[in-house]
Amino acid sequence: MGTRTRTRPDESGKPSYITPAGYRRLEEEAHHLWTVERPRMAKAVQTAAAEGDRSENAEYIYSKKKLAEIDRRLTFLGKRLDALKIVTETPPDDGRVYFGSWVTVLDDDDQESTFRIVGPDETDAESGAISVESPVGKALLRREVGDEVEIKRPRGTIRYEITAVSHREPKS
Repeated sequence: MGTRTRTRPDESGKPSYITPAGYRRLEEEAHHLWTVERPRMAKAVQTAAAEGDRSENAEYIYSKKKLAEIDRRLTFLGKRLDALKIVTETPPDDGRVYFGSWVTVLDDDDQESTFRIVGPDETDAESGAISVESPVGKALLRREVGDEVEIKRPRGTIRYEITAVSHREPKS
């Protein structure tokens, strides 16, 4: 099921933001865990328990552990979904980078990359979804086409020039 987050609910009192698509993915994960994975694992626990001595029953011990992991994840998702603020409004300035924006950049080697600025619960390096709280996300936020940003990393500084900003999902 998609990317899993380990993000803890923010205790600073600041809202945690998420895109509508990111929120749907978390809801779908919770639904899948509750309707598919949990019943399957509960059945596995029941089947393994019927085999007798539970103290040395590896299948029973494993199934109980997996069921507890599912329950922890469901508890986390329930609390997290309640705490998230879904960002649905389109930004007022079409040429500026805001939460939810797709940003195309050019680095010093003329390599083009496209990032989407998202909440920490929906980051996914493969798809270019980067956290608004990450160094790159923070550097790009509120910038506009033509701006250059510098990000200091342990492996050295990287510079990006913003070449495009969109607030609508690019056509595939």
